Amino acid sequence: MPAEDFFLITCEHGGNRVPSRYRDFFRGHEPLLRTHRAYDVGALRVAREFADALSAPLMVSTVSRLLIDLNRSPSHPKLYSEATRDAPQDIREEIFKRYYLPYRMKVETQIAQAVAAGMRVVHVSCHSFTPELDGKVRSADLGLLYDPARTAETGLCRRWQTSLKVYAAMLKTRLNYPYLGTADGFTVYLRRRFPPDAYLGIELEINQKHVRGRGEHWRAVRHAVIEAFHDAAPLEKPLAAPNPQVFA
Repeated sequence: MPAEDFFLITCEHGGNRVPSRYRDFFRGHEPLLRTHRAYDVGALRVAREFADALSAPLMVSTVSRLLIDLNRSPSHPKLYSEATRDAPQDIREEIFKRYYLPYRMKVETQIAQAVAAGMRVVHVSCHSFTPELDGKVRSADLGLLYDPARTAETGLCRRWQTSLKVYAAMLKTRLNYPYLGTADGFTVYLRRRFPPDAYLGIELEINQKHVRGRGEHWRAVRHAVIEAFHDAAPLEKPLAAPNPQVFA
C-alpha cells in the first residue's frame, strides 16, 4: 500500500521587512527594498491560499532576503546581499542564527516528522519572478521547478502543467524555468536529506506581471494554479493542518 501523502507549503521570500536592529546597514539601499530583489511579490498570498485550500501546514518568512536569503545554502556567495555582506562577522552570524537557522530547521523538522510517521511529503515552495531580468524578457507566466532525476517530482510537474492548460489555457507554463530545479535552493538541500520515495520538493514560480495586474485577473491566476495542482497531485484526501507559522 502506498504511503499517505502530506502536503507542506512554504514561502521563503514572503516580505521585505528589515528588523530595526539592522536598518542602518540598509542606508543607501532603501530603493532596493521596493524591488524584486527584496522579496517575491504575491508569493505570500499564493502560499496562504494554497495552504488553506489543501488544509496544509504553512511556513513563511516575511524578513527581506536582502537581510539573508533563506533559499540559499550557507556557503552561497549571495546568502547575504550588498547591504549585509560587509557587516561585521558577529552581526552576520547573529542574523544567521536568528532568522536563517530557525526557519530552515523548522521546515526540515516538519518534514522529518512526517517521514518518520510513514508519510510521503509533497512540499510546494511558493515564489515569484520579475518579468524582465538584465534586459531579457522572461517567456513564461508560470514555472515549475523540480529535479528531473526524481520520477515522482517529474510526474507531478508534468501533470500540473497539463492541468493548467485546462484551468488557464492563456497562461504559458514552463518546466524548470526561469531557473533550474537543481540549482542552489532549499528544496535541493532537502532532497539531499530525504530520499525520493519520501520527499517531493517543487518550487512554484509566478510571473510578477500577473501580481501587478491585481484585481480579478490576479485572483483568477491564483485560483487556476491551486485548482490545477489539486487535480494533478497524488493526494486524494488532504490532511488536517495546524495553525500557520509565520517567521517575522
